[in-house]
Amino acid sequence: MFFVLTLLLQWNSSYELLVIEDARGDAKALVEALQTGDADVKRQAIRALGRFERPELAEHVVPFLDDRMAETRVEAANALAQMKADAPPLTGRLEKERLPAVRAALYEALGRLPKTTQEQLVAGLGEDELARTGAVKGLEHLLRTVDEPATPATVLALRKSVADSRSAKIRELALLALNRAGDRDTETLEIAWRDPSPLVRRLAVLGLEEWREDPSHMVRYAGLKAAPTCARAEAALDDPSEHVALLAIDLLGEHCSSVPASLLERDWRRASRALVSLARVRPNEAKAHLQRFASHDVWQARVYTARAARILEDEATLEKLRSDSHPNVVGAALVTPAHALAALASDHYGLLVRALGLLEGSVTRSDIPTLLSALKRVTSEGRATSRDPRRLMLERLGELGVAKELEFFLSDFDPFIAELAASIMSKNGKTAAPKTMPFAPTPAPSETFFQKLAGAKARIHMKEAGSFVVVLLPEAAPFTVAQFVKLAEAGYYDGLTFHRIAPNFVLQGGSPGANEFVGTDGYIRDEVGRLSHERGTLGISTRGRDTGDSQLFINLVDNYRLDHNYTVFARVVEGLDNVDKVQEGDVMVSVTIER
Repeated sequence: MFFVLTLLLQWNSSYELLVIEDARGDAKALVEALQTGDADVKRQAIRALGRFERPELAEHVVPFLDDRMAETRVEAANALAQMKADAPPLTGRLEKERLPAVRAALYEALGRLPKTTQEQLVAGLGEDELARTGAVKGLEHLLRTVDEPATPATVLALRKSVADSRSAKIRELALLALNRAGDRDTETLEIAWRDPSPLVRRLAVLGLEEWREDPSHMVRYAGLKAAPTCARAEAALDDPSEHVALLAIDLLGEHCSSVPASLLERDWRRASRALVSLARVRPNEAKAHLQRFASHDVWQARVYTARAARILEDEATLEKLRSDSHPNVVGAALVTPAHALAALASDHYGLLVRALGLLEGSVTRSDIPTLLSALKRVTSEGRATSRDPRRLMLERLGELGVAKELEFFLSDFDPFIAELAASIMSKNGKTAAPKTMPFAPTPAPSETFFQKLAGAKARIHMKEAGSFVVVLLPEAAPFTVAQFVKLAEAGYYDGLTFHRIAPNFVLQGGSPGANEFVGTDGYIRDEVGRLSHERGTLGISTRGRDTGDSQLFINLVDNYRLDHNYTVFARVVEGLDNVDKVQEGDVMVSVTIER
């Protein structure tokens, strides 16, 4: 049962608890809230303590594994796993727990703790379907994160789950776990291939490592990826799914000796990717098209042109593209350290990250003034989300033995930067300690604003792919939903693109710079919880804990490996077929909040 919005309407203390959770400061008030007689308040406090991710707080949560309310026991199990607490309290509760839903939560939580054994989780695969779901999810997580091979008993139990479970989710998770374990049992994979769920069939194809014709684009994409050949790529050029067709064009440059000239006259996505493939297999032919593509009116096409020019080592074209009006094109055209140093004059974080990556191991002491100047300039902007380029600037300076010059950054507004500066200074012979204050989160919206989030939806209208509707989940991620609604109602997302398209994984968009390093000025906290990153859910992109800059992603398949690390704040409820049509550069014409 979700509880946050109900509390916001009935309890003044709930809003305060949300603010305390977001600040990640003193947990005293959360611990005190555990003593309330209201079950919903207790669960909110337990979830918040879990999000602090501090094992020393586990002692306050452990008693609630024995709470009379099943939902509270579930929340406690999840919180303890998020804290990376010791396993014995969970295993002790498992010995006496009778409710399948709670047993499922306990099994899943145990799978997230490194000292759990495979045998503990395999035992759950023999229980009813609900408990079995938690056990197989825990086992998949364990096999993915712990460096130990699957035991024969584990493999057999997982194969049985693929063959006999009535739940598509169990079959998918079991097959995913077998793939993680490197098991390629043909009989099991053939059973999975006949599964009614395309999410299971795509995993079967990956395990079989062969092409299988299928009505689902997800399965065809997986098959083409798993078993690419020139003939298969050529046959897939006109696939009804653009994801599959674009992959086929990419594969022409890896498995064929030529690229159909007609592809160069198609829409920019097909044509520009065909140019890159042509550069790989017929360099002389590709050179004849470079100048035309270098002047393309779509900047993304010019990025692909830069990639082709790098393959062809065409310095004239690259030099032209390094003067391009779009920073992402400039970044794609950088080749040498000298080019990278020149790019440090930019204020575009994506370009700076690209340039600083190229400079790794190549800087000299003569570059110190340029690096320091760029670092101070970007720092003066005061943006929390400048962390990525500033981190790389500090690392490059650290390579040069710089120490004293970094004293200013010991009091940086970002504690991460202050700690990194201190570490680099100490490593380079000058003992130092950070002096900064704790991270300051984005100011909290009012309590009234939170109350108005109940039942809200968002309609996202794409320029090319059509529209889709998502239901927002403020009961699971209130601050994230509030930030999204605030930005959407201000028109922030209107006109921005989906810049990253990873078929059979995610779409990512909402960046003013059309790359993962440019977002809002401030970070928002992670609000990880019990929701899974299932197909059609929306999450917030981060580059480390609590570094969300309001870029969103949409899960195109079930991405269980993202669970408990990335916030889930919405779910597509209408137009999922249009989500599957979104391609690189497609524009969010409008994001409208519907209450």
